[in-house]
Amino acid sequence: MSRSREVESLSRVAVVGTYLPRRCGIATFTTRLCDAMACQSPDAQVFALAVNDLVQGYRYPPSVRFEVAEKNLADYYLAANYLNGNQFDGVCIQHEYGIFGGDAGSYILAFLREARVPVVTALHTVRKEPSEEQRVVLGELARLSNRVVVMSERAGTFLKEIHGVPDSKIVLIHHGVPDVPFGETAGCKEQLGLEGRKVIVTFGLLSPGKGIENLIAAMPGIVEKHPDAILIVLGITHPRVARIFGEEYRLGLQRQSLDLGVEEHVRFENRFVELEELCAFLGAADVCVTPHVNEAQTISGTLAYALGTGRAIISTPFLYAEEMLAEGRGRLVPFRSPEDIASQCIDLLDNETEREAMRKRAHDFSRRMVWKEVAREYLRALEEAKEESRKAPRAVVRSSSLGLRDEELPEINLGHLGLMTDDVGILQHAKFAVPDRAHGYCTDDNARALVAAVMAGRFLPEDALLDVLTWRYLSFLRHAFNEQNGRFRNLMTYDRRWTERRGPEDSHARAMWALGLTAAYSENRGQVGLSVELFEQGLRAVEDFDSPRAWALMIMGIQSYGKRFELSHAGRVFEALVNRMYGQFSEHATDDWPWPERILSYANPRLPQALILAGRALQRAEMTKMGLRSLEWLTRIQTGEGGCFSPIGTNGWYRRGGRKARFDQQPIEAQSMVEACAEALRATGDERWLKEARRCFHWFLGRNDLGLSLYDPATGGCRDGLHPDRANQNQGAESTLAWLLSLLTMYQCRREAILRQVRNGDPKER
Repeated sequence: MSRSREVESLSRVAVVGTYLPRRCGIATFTTRLCDAMACQSPDAQVFALAVNDLVQGYRYPPSVRFEVAEKNLADYYLAANYLNGNQFDGVCIQHEYGIFGGDAGSYILAFLREARVPVVTALHTVRKEPSEEQRVVLGELARLSNRVVVMSERAGTFLKEIHGVPDSKIVLIHHGVPDVPFGETAGCKEQLGLEGRKVIVTFGLLSPGKGIENLIAAMPGIVEKHPDAILIVLGITHPRVARIFGEEYRLGLQRQSLDLGVEEHVRFENRFVELEELCAFLGAADVCVTPHVNEAQTISGTLAYALGTGRAIISTPFLYAEEMLAEGRGRLVPFRSPEDIASQCIDLLDNETEREAMRKRAHDFSRRMVWKEVAREYLRALEEAKEESRKAPRAVVRSSSLGLRDEELPEINLGHLGLMTDDVGILQHAKFAVPDRAHGYCTDDNARALVAAVMAGRFLPEDALLDVLTWRYLSFLRHAFNEQNGRFRNLMTYDRRWTERRGPEDSHARAMWALGLTAAYSENRGQVGLSVELFEQGLRAVEDFDSPRAWALMIMGIQSYGKRFELSHAGRVFEALVNRMYGQFSEHATDDWPWPERILSYANPRLPQALILAGRALQRAEMTKMGLRSLEWLTRIQTGEGGCFSPIGTNGWYRRGGRKARFDQQPIEAQSMVEACAEALRATGDERWLKEARRCFHWFLGRNDLGLSLYDPATGGCRDGLHPDRANQNQGAESTLAWLLSLLTMYQCRREAILRQVRNGDPKER
């Protein structure tokens, strides 16, 4: 971890990360760092580029000059262009996987590839055992950075040994802490009304990984020896945890203190406190405890602040604590051991001399961690990066992948989806853009709508309306399930009467596809729980299904379900359906008609899509090859004059030996082709499948046999199809959902392209 000597001064610097008043540890760090750098380099302008997780954003101070929506890739390109166009000397990335969009936060790579400024990246998480996506992202992030900051020696070791980052790039800069003089606790106790109490403090954003339940479990033993002891649990529930689980964790801790009879000795301060008040609470602490349960944690702002304020510290032996509390700066206790926490707390409360000596060692060590020193180190790293870039400018990397840039895709507009949805579910049909209540509802459309809502959540900021829609469609599927026969009903009248005891096999399978995808990707535990329950119940009926399209949808649904849950019975069903489908292809496909049926009807690409997906999952190359062969054939026979996508029409379909019906062309055909081509792209990495997906996608936007746009940007809806002489002006549920699912698939292709290009050593640099 070396440092150069000759450096250039800075005039304008940007820091990218979350920022106060957003409530998270990175936001606090970014804000304090910006303030400290501005103080230490008054001639330099220090601005922030803040990352938002909410659609409405936050009320930022003037130092925030640009806002990036976490899940919107276009914003990352715009932010890079903002830096490029405003003569910034450098940018400092505050990196944590969870605050940037894309797989393992990969959207930050798009930003760095576009930026033409020196880069210093501070790593707030370096995992000993990263996932494959995390390993790829961090490796590329380090490659694109001039300097990489770690906050512990162990993190630096992981960077070198796991990610191959050269030592010359790595800089150790400690986590910043406030510059608090070493002092007595009495004044702070009086300020907070804690006179005469032995005070134990733990603080930070609450989440289950903090292990506070083990600290509360230690309190009966502590109180028995020190009846005047009180534990202060300081901090709100982490906002992301609160959105998914509410206050469940905090309420559980409060119930635990009641059950243990120590409720009078545990105080919950459910507040996000400012720095001055935080220092007061820490100043009042006789002992600070960090009972985290994640051994691999390489940084902890909580522990750093406890050191900085000169506290006597007890901690579990996660990696950062082992390093920072060495040489008597604190004490380590085993994970999940209330007995050891109690024993060490009692010993320190009994032994004032040892407690004060520990405090002094912690405070002396932390002088190198105060914000002014940390800011100087970051400024030094930025200066070195600037000097390095001047001597050897960093190549700008532009993506060669078609469709990667967000500007090429329309924005996701859920307006018509919301309009078509009432308190029951999504209505089937519309007159022009007006919902038509006469035809009621169907499971087919509500299943598609559930898929669209869950997928949209991966690309849109947190939005209460989207969450409501997801619950509404899931509730419809719950009501559609007939427990007496284990099948989903399909058609419901507007006055809420089912018209059959069970729907077609395709409807059942489509509901299962939606449930499997929701179980895999929803972040709401209730949605996941209900999806799993319905999926397991609905699985019993599908083994006897005869419809190849139902098989395909079930294969897709089970594959999604398996992303989060162990496949047992579902895995056996998966293989049975896959073998049945592959058997039909093998038996009936010929060179001139590589298809298992004598007619091509609706949603034909679902069949090869399922084969390709299953071939990848089961590592059966012959199956993938068969799926690709039939999909290639479908692309050829559905290419019209001028090369546009010309799907098989519903007015006659396409029988073997007959003529392909040209009209009426339905949006569901374009959607199924887009999704099948995306699956082929994942299986092969061949970008011609991305070209094909884009060709089919542009059918919606006017590249079709009539040159008419089916998508209506004014409503967010999609017209119901192409007739020989016109577009059907009605904007029903199936067509609108076909458009939305096609658009979301293109967004997903662009999202996946970032990591695919890194793995393939692409794109080319210029």
